[in-house]
Amino acid sequence: MKIADLALIEGRRYPAGRRTQNIVGGASPISASNFCMGLVTLDPRGGQVPWHNHEQEEVYVILEGSAELCVGEERGMITAGQAVYIPSGTYHQLTNLADLACRMIYCFGPAGEVAHWRQELEGTLPLPGEGTPPLPTTDPLTA
Repeated sequence: MKIADLALIEGRRYPAGRRTQNIVGGASPISASNFCMGLVTLDPRGGQVPWHNHEQEEVYVILEGSAELCVGEERGMITAGQAVYIPSGTYHQLTNLADLACRMIYCFGPAGEVAHWRQELEGTLPLPGEGTPPLPTTDPLTA
């Protein structure tokens, strides 16, 4: 039996203020060909999964806290107990604006490394509106 124990998975710190621990795929003892899964902790006041896209479909599940979510042309808040679907090829970003950490699970498929991890570590991730679409400006639910 393969078990991924988050207490034993150090994970990786990213410049945008987050820690990612692989549950399935990457450095985890569990691998799958159809999906990857991990736990992300966003630092208070600005921890982020930066604006990026990839060919995999993805779901974010917020476990603790809240964060501002941009998906395509939409922008709004997502809170603990909520999940969001991110279609293949769609730009997305998650930013913790609160004073407490935000923890979320991501799951995407098919499995594989997404380019934004490497680009962020190398400092080559394009900024919104500079080689990528701009961030959405308003929440469509309140506009």
